[in-house]
Amino acid sequence: MTKTTLKIEGMMCGMCEAHVNDAIRKNFQVQKVTSSHSKNQTEVISEEPLDEELLKKTIAETGYDLKGISSEPYVKKGFKLFG
Repeated sequence: MTKTTLKIEGMMCGMCEAHVNDAIRKNFQVQKVTSSHSKNQTEVISEEPLDEELLKKTIAETGYDLKGISSEPYVKKGFKLFG
């Protein structure tokens, strides 16, 4: 699993976040995608690393500015009931 963090400028509200999330879901197979206009970022959890060129194109088509992409391995946080 991979966590990809996108720095995106131009999102102003929850509808902007939804617009970006929908565009990513439409173009990529993802486990989870969340955006925050206040943090100017979108986090994507996926099985495989995402194609950065397609990410750039996808965000550009939404009308927002992609300022950076970073990826790291993602380990799902487990629930520990006992110790």
